[in-house]
Amino acid sequence: MQISAQSAIVTGGGSGLGEAVARELARQGAKVAVLDVNAAGAQRVAGEIGGIACTCDVTDSASVTAALDAATAAHGVPRIVMNIAGIGSAKRIIAKDGSPAPLEDFERVVRINLIGSYNVARLAAARTATLEPMADGERGVIVNTASVAAFDGQVGQEAYSASKGGIVGMTLPLARDLAQWGIRVCTIAPGLFHTPLMAQLPEPVQQSLAASIPFPKRLGRPDEFAALAAHIVTNVHLNGEVIRLDGALRMAPR
Repeated sequence: MQISAQSAIVTGGGSGLGEAVARELARQGAKVAVLDVNAAGAQRVAGEIGGIACTCDVTDSASVTAALDAATAAHGVPRIVMNIAGIGSAKRIIAKDGSPAPLEDFERVVRINLIGSYNVARLAAARTATLEPMADGERGVIVNTASVAAFDGQVGQEAYSASKGGIVGMTLPLARDLAQWGIRVCTIAPGLFHTPLMAQLPEPVQQSLAASIPFPKRLGRPDEFAALAAHIVTNVHLNGEVIRLDGALRMAPR
């Protein structure tokens, strides 16, 4: 699929990796709807790339439907769906005082990262399936975001790893399920990237994390994530695959 002139939605597009993806798609000529629970972030990015901003909670079906309605009204039914929204978490299952981790924390991470990704995929795919097929019978593509934590989860990452592992696990069945409609599904599993969340850590900590990456010995750049996301869109034979983007990093237990 050529990116130019296509309607695209990017969840989590108001900052970090999502912002980079929104900018790259717009640079290549896509008509981009920036979806984010942070309205100010979505407005900022959309204003700078000539897209539209949609305040959206990916866990809420009515919120996602409203965002898709707005994106469709402005740009047409999306053929490109970038599922980037998510949150991090680190909490040991047993605290230092011996108390168990609150179940609500685990549920929140899984609900936003995993259920939210599925929610957006199901609602968007139902619309994309109504479009006329293009070359190779393709109607659209969905790119989900997992993490290397899906494979190398560290101490205290049970919730985060489970949520991202779920995204990895549903990639192939989603691709197989949507094949009849000509909709591809792939997932990117990034390693350590320089995002606003990472930037909050002390510089020595960031340097230590970067040094753990075999090559290149630096944090990943959001534009590198965005470049891979865009390539998935344009490479029709990429389907049902999870791609690690991590500089050959394998996370240590802690």
